[in-house]
Amino acid sequence: MRRFCLPSAALAAVFAFSFAHSAAAQASAGPEPAPLPPPIVAPADTPYPGTIDLTVNLTNTTDRVATVDETIPVRAGKLVLLYPQWIPGEHAPEGPIEDLAGLFITGNGQRIPWVRDRVNMCAFHVDVPDGVTSLDVKFDYLSAMRPQDGSVQMSDTMTDLSWNTVVLYPAGHFSRDIHILPTAILPDGWKYATALETTSQDGNTVHFKETPLNTLVDSPLGTGKYFLREDLSTGPDNDVHLDVFGDNPKALDITPEELQDHKNLVAQAQKLWASPHYNHYDFLFFLSNTLSGEGLEHHQSSQDGTRDNYFTDWKAGVGERDLLAHEYTHSWNGKFRRPNDLWTPNFNVPMQDDLLWVYEGLTQYYGEVLTARAGMRTPDETRDILAEIAASFEDSPGRDWRPLVDTTNEEILSERRPVSWVSYSRSEDYYMEGVLVWLDVDTKIRELSGGKKSLDDFAKEFYGIDNGSFVTVTYDFNNIVQALNKVQPYDWATLLRDLVYKLHPQVPVDGFTQGGYKLAYNDTEPGWMKMSGFRRYGTSYATSLGFMVTRDGTIARVQWGSPAFKASLVPGMTLLAVNGNAIGAPGPGDPIQDAILQAEKNTVPIHFLVREGDKVVDVGIDYHGGLRIPHLERIPNTPDRLDDILATVQ
Repeated sequence: MRRFCLPSAALAAVFAFSFAHSAAAQASAGPEPAPLPPPIVAPADTPYPGTIDLTVNLTNTTDRVATVDETIPVRAGKLVLLYPQWIPGEHAPEGPIEDLAGLFITGNGQRIPWVRDRVNMCAFHVDVPDGVTSLDVKFDYLSAMRPQDGSVQMSDTMTDLSWNTVVLYPAGHFSRDIHILPTAILPDGWKYATALETTSQDGNTVHFKETPLNTLVDSPLGTGKYFLREDLSTGPDNDVHLDVFGDNPKALDITPEELQDHKNLVAQAQKLWASPHYNHYDFLFFLSNTLSGEGLEHHQSSQDGTRDNYFTDWKAGVGERDLLAHEYTHSWNGKFRRPNDLWTPNFNVPMQDDLLWVYEGLTQYYGEVLTARAGMRTPDETRDILAEIAASFEDSPGRDWRPLVDTTNEEILSERRPVSWVSYSRSEDYYMEGVLVWLDVDTKIRELSGGKKSLDDFAKEFYGIDNGSFVTVTYDFNNIVQALNKVQPYDWATLLRDLVYKLHPQVPVDGFTQGGYKLAYNDTEPGWMKMSGFRRYGTSYATSLGFMVTRDGTIARVQWGSPAFKASLVPGMTLLAVNGNAIGAPGPGDPIQDAILQAEKNTVPIHFLVREGDKVVDVGIDYHGGLRIPHLERIPNTPDRLDDILATVQ
């Protein structure tokens, strides 16, 4: 081959030309992106002309279908109708658009076509013809029939209606600027409860007062065949009711003592927050083994769902008795005062969740505290639960790579889908670890002030403003720090950033030690835990062998790095026997627990017979550390600040 020697500058020019020619050829050979559709008009703080009539028929309990009729005032031209996507309290785009079916739009009796936006699946484009001044919009909302299909909100005995599931609204306006006139048609003989104001009732048709869309979505409707309403009010200035819907009449059997506990909850909350931010408050309480249990906060009410024997098997509910206290706390923390990036002008503007460690973490903390102060749990039971919370984070390698603040994104990331290795990936830890963070803050305030101040003073300072108002007041991180410093000067910004925003592999237990306790382990399971909701779906050996098992023997969760993990046990396997004893066989005792206690006294591995698919294998776990049941142990000669926190406020 003949070679040509060119000057370096000329050679560079040749290479540049060749590269550019090649790059241009490659660029022209590939596809070009399709243009995105025009953005949907942003919400503005301008009134929507006219009032939307909304009628929801809830009588089809067999098929669990809510039939919706809307009359929307319009003008000729282009219109976008939105289905609510970002729902306050859910912290994620979880509006169930997939359950909307049978959408028909007409004007002046003529069918008007709609087109779904190609990017936003919750937006529908409509060209309103000349001469049409209102649209008749009809669709069905299909509640799930089974839990595996989604959230079950209707049954043959009750309905838990969230208005955001049954409304389309026009884009371009703040939700507070769109007015709705709601009507509900109930099954014959059913009762109802809601924070909405009733204007009239004609048989089973209930008409409610005209209300802004944001208030409508914030005011769910409970209806049911079996209904009990109890007055929990502390006085005429604090009107609170417990509205109970049951699967059957027996579910409504509340004892005088249980009723008093719920009255105590309202009284203790009033002492804590000092001022209510509602005209009246309703706990919409669904006791059902059919409906999906939930807890969702609203300003003047809450949607609370749990098992149907909540009252009739009171002793079994210790582990879940904080539900009502948690959602009630949200009336102050989350609804009245809300992180500024969690407040949005309508229900289709994305939320930002980075302050959920305050919104949910502080709420979880006061949910535990108020439950104890009301007498719904004993101090011993509450300390056991706090110990369980701390212990659950001890074997969590996810703490080595993921700061707590990043878990506030978890609901957007996973939408609460099951995660196989939750201890490694971390989940919504801002709830329970938030309890430990705020216990640290509370005990630190008490320590620094010599017991003269506490987090309760912060609660009054920050959430007790504007007595009687329920117009949302937003805040940011700096507002939190400023309010804490007003109560008790300290470097709160550094403490909170260290605990929340930086990697913190160690479990934050300073709240225990400052409170006069330390986390410890033994082989004694508290009696209440054996009969409680902790056991209802299975048993946890997370702090010992490192797994949880359902009642049918299926491994539900394995702690990353635990003895079970090292022995190659994984979620989904079925435990058949332990040390030759069948798991799930009738009879007293727990064979897994017995095997752990036996292994504590010898050096022989614990042997499990395990089924995975078509294979059955023998797995040995070389563990001898005992049950390691977490509890809080009193530190001698230290102030018992934790006991003071849990004590009933007189």
